[in-house]
Amino acid sequence: MKNKKNSKKIQPNSTKKNPELGQTKNSAKLILFIFGIGPIIGITVFLYSKGFFNSPNM
Repeated sequence: MKNKKNSKKIQPNSTKKNPELGQTKNSAKLILFIFGIGPIIGITVFLYSKGFFNSPNM
């Protein structure tokens, strides 16, 4: 019984904060995208500059 009362109190607060949560979720997705894709692009550029993707001469 107490859990149901507490959950009812939490729900109105969470509905008021939904726009803020949406902004934080979008910024979190952006940061994860930058830090996830950024190093991959950096490693690719580094390997390309070192000639890693050139076909070997036989």
